[in-house]
Amino acid sequence: MKNYKKILSVVMTAAMAASLAACGNSTANTSSTTDAAASDSAQTSDAVATESGAGTSSDGKKYTIGICQQLEHPALDQATQGFEDALTELLGSGNVTFDLQNAQGEQANCATISNGFVANNYDLILANATTALQCAAAATSTIPVIGTSVTDYATALDIDNWTGSTGTNVSGTADLAPIDQQEDMLVELFPDAKNVGILYCSAEPNSAYQATEFEKALDEDSISYKEYTVSDSNDIASVVQSAVSECDVLYIPTDNTMAGNTESINNIALPAGVPIIAGEEGICSGCGVATLSISYYDIGYTAGKMAYDVLVNGADISTMDVQYAENVTKEYNADICSQLGITVPDDYTAIAAE
Repeated sequence: MKNYKKILSVVMTAAMAASLAACGNSTANTSSTTDAAASDSAQTSDAVATESGAGTSSDGKKYTIGICQQLEHPALDQATQGFEDALTELLGSGNVTFDLQNAQGEQANCATISNGFVANNYDLILANATTALQCAAAATSTIPVIGTSVTDYATALDIDNWTGSTGTNVSGTADLAPIDQQEDMLVELFPDAKNVGILYCSAEPNSAYQATEFEKALDEDSISYKEYTVSDSNDIASVVQSAVSECDVLYIPTDNTMAGNTESINNIALPAGVPIIAGEEGICSGCGVATLSISYYDIGYTAGKMAYDVLVNGADISTMDVQYAENVTKEYNADICSQLGITVPDDYTAIAAE
């Protein structure tokens, strides 16, 4: 379950077959967004818009950074914003160029985008989410790759004997909230739960990792559970229908496929009266009752500070420990809790309505 060397090999082969346009680095300040499609995402430098900026980086240089965001989602958007804000503040707005591209949830797009950044010899790559990280790591062993919104780097990069750093050109920040505490929330809110369904996408290795860790906590409390996995979004309706017919409570870990389909999940789980404990705030906002939340903006900001350390201070990325969120917050979805008649303890904070 944890061996992804074949996956990385396939990604690299596919990416090398793509025809990439090579362009010189831009030295202007920008933050541009391009929806990546296989037909046009190779033209990475063309996506960079220019605007004037002020400020001087501590080393007097200008930097071009490629950002591959796996898909559009509030949590990932916040991480990207935090990263950009940190580097703009640290380097000066006139000294950093961001080429932000969105892979629309497609692995092939992640590969094409990453290899475009390498072809353009960018100074650093931000890989936002697990598949983006895997593709960036496959694309280059020399350009520094900072990840964010990645649950477990050892699982994502198939690293045995994890010590905290990758030993390669990759480091970054993780979005893993304490899973044992998430299970504690389930027990606190639903002490009579006898059967828990664990719902995630089997194509996302970090989701499988979280599911395994959650199951360990359930075992300690002698609570029965069953996994319900989908291969892609097309399976969600039928799988969720099965889950709500067999379980008292569902748990959805931090999972990009589920995050992109919370409305579909809620349309089935809510009428069935089955509550959902979520791995992160975005999923909880769409279909959950409670979550142990981290700030994606904060982990993105920390990733930006790590990038500055590498670019300006010459830090050795291969020995930089992956960083985790410093604070977690118990949050609840007031609307869904109200509809299900669930009262949460006073130490929970309501998720702000959009």
